[in-house]
Amino acid sequence: MTFEILVSQVGQALVEHDAMVVTAESCTGGMIAEALTSIGGSTAWFDRAYITYSYESKREMLGVKEITIQKKGAVSQECVEEMALGALQQSHAKVSVACSGIAGPTGGSPDKPVGTVWLAWAVQGQEDVVSQQCHFDGDRQAVREQTTEAALMGIMKLLN
Repeated sequence: MTFEILVSQVGQALVEHDAMVVTAESCTGGMIAEALTSIGGSTAWFDRAYITYSYESKREMLGVKEITIQKKGAVSQECVEEMALGALQQSHAKVSVACSGIAGPTGGSPDKPVGTVWLAWAVQGQEDVVSQQCHFDGDRQAVREQTTEAALMGIMKLLN
């Protein structure tokens, strides 16, 4: 899947807001950062990416609380919100996007089936973190691509 038009729009919106973006990714494994850096000129608005697949990396790199992972799990609103805030704190970005989910084909449960993904977006200096739970269909690649598209659309929504 190509995200070129959407990424161009995201980049333009970030430039208009004099903002850089940081990603904190789990289930996408860097796909959001790959999309954001797939077009020329992205150095003007892309700061860095955190691929925090393990619980330890979420805690160590982004400051996700141990209690959050123990009580709510990595695929939770609380976890992705802490990831989004942690990414902002550990970067020079003004906007962050975070995701954690179950891309499959295994790992799902009755309360969190395969395709369950939480996303969160945060803006430097704003207390409220925007978060959203999604349920995507398809194989592992399809879930990852749909998560990436939702992440990019969320940045646009946040900036417009």
